[in-house]
Amino acid sequence: MKLTDIASMRLVNQQITRAKFAHPKDVMSYMCAIQAQDYDMSKWAIGARMSKSTIGMVNDALDNGDIIRTHVLRPTWHLVSREDIYWILQLTAPQVRAAMKSNDKRLEITEELFSKSNRLIEKALTGNKHLTREELMAHFKQAGIITNENRASHFLMRAETEGIICSGKRSGSHQTYTLLPELIIKPAELTKDECLAKLAQTYFASRSPATLKDFIWWSGLSTTAARHALEMVKNNFIAETINKQEYWLSNDFTIPVTLKASVNLLPAFDEYLIAYADRSAVIHPSHQPHAFTNNGIFKPVIIINGQAKGIWKRTVKNNTVSIETNFFGKPAKLLQPKISKAAKEYAHFLGKTLV
Repeated sequence: MKLTDIASMRLVNQQITRAKFAHPKDVMSYMCAIQAQDYDMSKWAIGARMSKSTIGMVNDALDNGDIIRTHVLRPTWHLVSREDIYWILQLTAPQVRAAMKSNDKRLEITEELFSKSNRLIEKALTGNKHLTREELMAHFKQAGIITNENRASHFLMRAETEGIICSGKRSGSHQTYTLLPELIIKPAELTKDECLAKLAQTYFASRSPATLKDFIWWSGLSTTAARHALEMVKNNFIAETINKQEYWLSNDFTIPVTLKASVNLLPAFDEYLIAYADRSAVIHPSHQPHAFTNNGIFKPVIIINGQAKGIWKRTVKNNTVSIETNFFGKPAKLLQPKISKAAKEYAHFLGKTLV
């Protein structure tokens, strides 16, 4: 296997080409977790991995709880499936809370205050209620709990990591919170080793070829825990050394024949880039500053034959969407129809007319 094979294999494994799923919940079960601080773009991250997808399908899956938006893995938003939410929280919530500890202290939020805020949130949402952030903060104000200086985010994140709340149904254009135990019955708890094995299995199955270092970055696990996780599932994978790095790929996977010229418009923070510590196999180092910043802001990227060759942005107005492309180098003329097709696929997903 050569370095140039990595991009082709990731395109297939990440379901970006040859998508085999027709429902958002199946994409989520396969991918395990998708980074989602850009909420609208994260919906396209699911849609881009489905056949004949629409934003309505993804919104329905989010509204009915097939897909949950919460804080897991690293301390940022992720989408996860209802079947995975509890064991992923069990495994990674402690590391999310640990990462927030210094800021909790700076904001003078004590464990006693977190206990009080958790009780308040539970009381406000009991009875299958779905409340917006602003509606919940009204309860905090009434209770005399200060929520400025981003303290509100800390209270809500703590309730998420303790399995109290998760994303609820949309209220117009606003997102809501609801009680996780009322939305999804908690299953029997897994052992820590079972959780570690599930995380490693799903990561390497959906994102291979990938290295242990990639898995450590994506999962937020310690090196010791990540290595142990891989050790438990490594018999399901093959190790290949490329450029002195050990990559893992599924036992039953074969290097795809050369794919026809392909163009994909992938969303901001897409797993195709963000799921790896080393992204050089799919984007040249000289182009990386244009696609993502040092402080972790990832832009929507244009993928041509597996390689990030530019960035794009969209402007939505009423029933139309316009797409502006910015290539790192001038693309070949023969690719223009495929670029247009990729733009039309995104417009179709939104249910908008491309202009």
